[in-house]
Amino acid sequence: MKKRSLFVLLFSMLFVLLAACGSGGGGGGGGGSENSEGADKTEVIGSDSKDATELTFWTFQELHINLFEDAVTRWNKEFPDRPIKLKAEAYPYDNMHNNLLLALQSGKGAPDIVDIELGRFPNYLQGEPQLLPMNEYVDPVRDEFIESRFDIYSKDGQNYGLPTHVGATVVFYNKEIMDKAGVDIDSIETWDDYIAAGKQVVEKTDAVMTTLETGDYWSYWPLIKQQGSDFFDENGKLTLANETNVKTLEFMHGLIHDEKIAEITPGGTHHEEEYYGFMNDGGAASVIMPMWYMGRFTDYMQDLKGKMVIRPMPKWTEDGNRSAGAGGTGTAVTNQTEHPELAKEFLAYAKLSEEGNLALWKIMGFDPPRWTVWENPAIKEDNKYYQYFGTDIFDTLLSIKDEIDSINITEKNPLVQEQLSTNVFNNVLRAENQSPEEALKEAEAAISSN
Repeated sequence: MKKRSLFVLLFSMLFVLLAACGSGGGGGGGGGSENSEGADKTEVIGSDSKDATELTFWTFQELHINLFEDAVTRWNKEFPDRPIKLKAEAYPYDNMHNNLLLALQSGKGAPDIVDIELGRFPNYLQGEPQLLPMNEYVDPVRDEFIESRFDIYSKDGQNYGLPTHVGATVVFYNKEIMDKAGVDIDSIETWDDYIAAGKQVVEKTDAVMTTLETGDYWSYWPLIKQQGSDFFDENGKLTLANETNVKTLEFMHGLIHDEKIAEITPGGTHHEEEYYGFMNDGGAASVIMPMWYMGRFTDYMQDLKGKMVIRPMPKWTEDGNRSAGAGGTGTAVTNQTEHPELAKEFLAYAKLSEEGNLALWKIMGFDPPRWTVWENPAIKEDNKYYQYFGTDIFDTLLSIKDEIDSINITEKNPLVQEQLSTNVFNNVLRAENQSPEEALKEAEAAISSN
């Protein structure tokens, strides 16, 4: 077999700011690449007529502007008596979140509508939120959505952020490698099955079964969440070093050092050029990531087109979950808007409507949180994602829609990410100088002291 081989920025005494979706364009948030890597960008969208109402929109990912451009175009056509002109502004991740916090604290300068990344959202819910609740629009359609995606942007029963995707974690399999190893992908139902398949891959091909991140937590978080665990419980109590989390980290260590079917991800995360080259060259037979990672394949691993398929995660127990929600961006209306009713109605139109959710798939390649559109004929129309992964993407999603529990978010999540990515994973998986229990207990003590 061939051998291939965020730090936290403290901006003030009030809170810890960290891009929770990882560096290098990583993560989750509103989808595939949450961290805007380019220069500031401003785009004015919509009617130039004198009676158009101007709304401002801030985002940290300029690709999200495409979604709102589509929404404004549809709105102005459908409601010509209430045209909107949207001033959309994209800023680097930290700049936008810092400026938003300062604007809300000072009482001036905030936009009408804003994207807030999942890991930062708790900072804007502290005290009395300066975001407007969206329940009047959410309640009528709540049962048509994966409800857990509302919960992560809520406080005291009020929904402040509208989700951008489900973020369902799945397994991306290289069917060419799996076929060469003689493995039927659809026979993999449990983690024991996955290990057995991995041993065949290692024995009969030049690939490993998978890679595990040390510089981010997407290889770890979904695995504990599908077992009902998390870094924090539903009351915000830190549970990082609980029994499930320790055993799961032991399992990951075993995949690398005992079963020898996994390797540490080249470059440390699944968002590095080193990893893209490794995977594109057939280095691993699978990778476990949220659905929003599809865009990474289509953009950076083009040689794998037609070879990759998407399937549920293996389950830990017979009745266990086969997925978990991961990452997110909540779009909110601030309390500084001069047009609160229009801003809320337009945001609901863009993010809650059937058309808006179809646009999330067609324009962004995200798994829409309104699960009822997964069966809409319009979502079956050919696009680059079907051409790359095959036509059964939403068949997989529909099969796991009731198994996508969401993660618990608190203002200390950035501290958890820092401990995991700088200490725990490196000490346990790479250097092997700490046991999983020792590393997690040490990390928990460090987080509790802050």
